[in-house]
Amino acid sequence: MTLRSPAFADGGTIPVVYTCAGRGLAPPLRWSGVPASARALALVMEDPDAPGGTFVHWVLVDLPPRTSALRGGAPPPARALGNSFGRRGYGGPCPPEGDRPHHYVFRLYALDAPLRLAASTSPGDVRAAIGRHAIASGRLTGRFGR
Repeated sequence: MTLRSPAFADGGTIPVVYTCAGRGLAPPLRWSGVPASARALALVMEDPDAPGGTFVHWVLVDLPPRTSALRGGAPPPARALGNSFGRRGYGGPCPPEGDRPHHYVFRLYALDAPLRLAASTSPGDVRAAIGRHAIASGRLTGRFGR
């Protein structure tokens, strides 16, 4: 699967509007190559450079499999689960000031079944459930530093 954003190139800088230094909007995303056998999609955004270990910024599950985009700042047609901020929904990149730029990895997964997880499911348990049901994936990485 191919995952991209009209707001930034793979490996490029995430615009400030999509970060904690800006409006904190979720960036627009587009994808293609979802297998016909997919029954749902899931999206996870993580910062593997966070000082305390991988930090989860966004978890969406049960996206309809024929969806091919998310509009920036618009509510997604999916269920948002908890992130490492302790909230549901998108939490923009927010590395410590003066730290080197962090990498933010967006992963889209095609699943063989909807996950139907409780809103309180931890990010680790979400990743485990995705691992059991993923049949394909796509990745996009952006960078941001303050």
